[in-house]
Amino acid sequence: MTLIRIGSRGSQLALWQANHIATQLRTNGHSVEIDIIRTTGDRMQQPGFVMPEGTDGKGIFIKEIEEALADGRIDLAVHSLKDLPTQLDARFTLAAIPPRADSRDAFVCEPYWALHTLPQNGRVGTNSPRRRAQLLSLRPDLEFVELRGNIDTRLRKLEEGACDALVLACAGLDRIGRTESVHQRFEIDELTPAPGQGALALETRSPQHALDTDDATRDPAIYAAVAALDHPPTRFATDAERAFLNAMGGGCELPLGAHCLSTGHGWSLHAQVVQPDGEQSVQLTVDSLTNESAQELGQRTAEGLIRLGALDLLSTTN
Repeated sequence: MTLIRIGSRGSQLALWQANHIATQLRTNGHSVEIDIIRTTGDRMQQPGFVMPEGTDGKGIFIKEIEEALADGRIDLAVHSLKDLPTQLDARFTLAAIPPRADSRDAFVCEPYWALHTLPQNGRVGTNSPRRRAQLLSLRPDLEFVELRGNIDTRLRKLEEGACDALVLACAGLDRIGRTESVHQRFEIDELTPAPGQGALALETRSPQHALDTDDATRDPAIYAAVAALDHPPTRFATDAERAFLNAMGGGCELPLGAHCLSTGHGWSLHAQVVQPDGEQSVQLTVDSLTNESAQELGQRTAEGLIRLGALDLLSTTN
């Protein structure tokens, strides 16, 4: 029996995800422990927090967890895939990407059941540059309120009147049992999700960079145990989305989305880039070629959007 120590943030959603994976590993005969690790992203949500100098916001929800993974204090990190950079440290690998939940964005607003019913100049709570830009392309009148905190905190702030509506990931709301809060699930060509949205990333130490311990088989055994949870269709789809993101600059702060799905005879990758003020956007759907890899599909989609002027739109960011 292999003991696998999972590192997780302490939010309700993060613990749901960690326990979900722990249950599957235990079903496969492994012993599992969960360690809660506080990250920069968690501290950032507290009043008065100042981002450390030189920090650009990338990796704020994973830094301390990856440090624990590198040090051997944990064996497995369970992340939301969209929080991970497109290029991992060579010491780590994505041993598995399990089946993805609903990747779409959700409109949350008790009095109004869809975005088009929200009154003029409605205030939407979101910190996401992608969601802001895409929402402005649909409703230029909207105003935005920055909200920090986990899902429960944001829902409470909505109830307290901090904003008129929220836009959150469907997957997170579904996972913590708040499906009743979802009043509209946006179509992919309305709000194209962030690359990897709805998927989990199971990160382990790379077998090629195993810890120097007395048990040389431990890290490869953990990798093998976690790799058994991989879902190849989700892996292909999210690899294509992340390859597209990487080709466009790789930043989680870019106002772009990508969503790949199986067509039954291949793959189709839909991508969107929106000017931050929502005034202009470009969209493209690219079908895979025979025997094309996920990385090739993502790269080819990026090249197509660049030909349509996507880089000019992104150049207005910041």
